[in-house]
Amino acid sequence: MKKLAVLGYPISHSLSPTIHNYWIDKCGIKDVIYEAVEVKPENLEHFIKNMAADGYIGVNLTIPHKEAVMQYLNKLDTVSELVGAVNTIKVEGDTLFGCNTDALGFFANLEKSIDDNGKALIIGAGGAARAVCVALLPCGYKIIISNRTKQRAIKIAEDFSEREKKILDKLGVLQELHKIEIVDWEQKEAAMSDISLLVNTTSLGMKGQGELDISLNNLAKDALVTDIVYNPLITKLLEQAQTCGNPIVDGLGMLLYQAQAAFKLWFPDSNPVVNEELRNLVLAKLKS
Repeated sequence: MKKLAVLGYPISHSLSPTIHNYWIDKCGIKDVIYEAVEVKPENLEHFIKNMAADGYIGVNLTIPHKEAVMQYLNKLDTVSELVGAVNTIKVEGDTLFGCNTDALGFFANLEKSIDDNGKALIIGAGGAARAVCVALLPCGYKIIISNRTKQRAIKIAEDFSEREKKILDKLGVLQELHKIEIVDWEQKEAAMSDISLLVNTTSLGMKGQGELDISLNNLAKDALVTDIVYNPLITKLLEQAQTCGNPIVDGLGMLLYQAQAAFKLWFPDSNPVVNEELRNLVLAKLKS
């Protein structure tokens, strides 16, 4: 029996086993099981270095391992290098190949709503914000970041300025990328006046967390609002956007599409489909 897993601490809340075991069954893949494994930070190195010997062909990673795991890998994809985090590992013989599928998951979830040369306001400055930047910059987006701790937002802008040539070369983008603008937390509402996309990349609004205190009064009525939080599916931010008449996209799609990309990495000949059956299965798991 070959093994796949999602590693985190804690991990009991993870929906990844529901998603990946659904595709393992639907794609007719035999002798493979996917499970959630709780790994304490101090045990991460041992687990990663012994994956192949323990029968693992790959893993996903969630909080708090996405950044720490990078030092134990032999090879990284471009997006992982740009984001500075890994959420998927594939075991290739003696090589541990680290990838980040969050940017692809975000883009796939919004693909039909993405405007070339749009303007986005990103709330937050963590790994998810970096993944969103990687997804949007090649589309010609102008990006504004606002974070309660301003220095974290500044660090993203500096990192992407230094890595701009790498993004252009490796992602095949021909136009010059726009510089990332930073606005103070207190000025985030004022910055909404001419954006076409608002993205919450923080955990604010998630079940058990505080709410995102933000007004959408300055937001154009046709601007899209999305939240990477998926529990609850419709956050207070998305509720407010609906009340204001703005189109919304929930965060569950990003979870499903980043998982789809990971599954394809492990099983290149498979066809894992994101459909209503899977969404409903995950939503039922959330409710339980």
